[in-house]
Amino acid sequence: MCGEPVRKKGSTEFMDPNHGEESSELLQAQAHIYKHIFNFANSMCLSSALQLGIPDIIHNHKQPITLPQLVTALQLPPTKTSHVHRLMRLLVHSNFFATTKIHVNQEEEEEEGYVLTPCSKLLLKDELITLAPFVQAMVHPGLFTPWQFLGDWFRSDEINAFETAHGVKMWEFGDQNPEFNNIFNKAMASDSQMMRLIVGDCKDIFGELHSLVDVGGGTGVIARIVLEAFPHIKCTVFDLPQVVASSPESENLNYVGGNMFQSIPSADAILFKCVLHNWSDEDCVKILKRCREAIPSKGGGKVIIIDMVINGEKDEHDIAETKLVFDILMMVLVTGRERNEKEWEKLFLEAGFSSYKITPIFGLRSVIEVFP
Repeated sequence: MCGEPVRKKGSTEFMDPNHGEESSELLQAQAHIYKHIFNFANSMCLSSALQLGIPDIIHNHKQPITLPQLVTALQLPPTKTSHVHRLMRLLVHSNFFATTKIHVNQEEEEEEGYVLTPCSKLLLKDELITLAPFVQAMVHPGLFTPWQFLGDWFRSDEINAFETAHGVKMWEFGDQNPEFNNIFNKAMASDSQMMRLIVGDCKDIFGELHSLVDVGGGTGVIARIVLEAFPHIKCTVFDLPQVVASSPESENLNYVGGNMFQSIPSADAILFKCVLHNWSDEDCVKILKRCREAIPSKGGGKVIIIDMVINGEKDEHDIAETKLVFDILMMVLVTGRERNEKEWEKLFLEAGFSSYKITPIFGLRSVIEVFP
């Protein structure tokens, strides 16, 4: 009778009225699981598009480019046409490229042409602001392999999965592998160039400063960006001696080698761009205490931190997920973490600071000013 359980032929199981709904949920769950299992495929397809130079080819074409035109520009044999189409179909679905209809002859027949999106414009290799080096670094075997050891690491004594995979810490691995070190440094520099997008809106943060120390500033990308917007500031890039040894100095920009755990040069403000997330809470407190000693206790001294602030309740889904992935990235590669506001506040108070201000104007990251 209708509404009663139905015995399946050849089975001891019963079908209930909710079986169809449950099956649909499980099939959706299967799709969700498969999507996340194969997320690496999106990374590798994007990397291959950059390796082939597809964003730059479309950009240099100056108009929508058809599939045959793209294959020709790539200097690939015609037999690869269908494969390029399949690669582009996924990347279009992921919003790295888009398609538009174009007329290809006098009969006004229409064909699809590929165009850039904001994401692929940010991947053009010869632009001043480009994340192409960051993409290629993140899929480099040196950084990609440790993810395969994450489960093993939980059962090991190593400090992170990078050490489980490679037998040494990431910084030591870079010292031993110049090619990897070069790729990684270019990635960090490309990420720092994003600062150009917002530095002009930071007059309240940098405008009143007379001196600034960029801790862990590497080759000085951030310091030069700040100086372009605020040329009156005297900037010092502070990093390990071997990092800054051959860096060319210029007016209002100099380089100092040292160890931030021991001392930091004095200045009106100490800047950390994506540095503190590399370190444990204990190490961050030590570093911030050195900052407390380096800045004036009165008259505008402060620490400026550019880093992520996890805020799952307010962040849109993709932003929140990306921050959580970065948190796991810090766990895999180093000993640090991404932090929420309360976790940041705890560090500041333990290091002897009295107040802070968070300004979320830098996309995934915020600008945090910390005051004595």
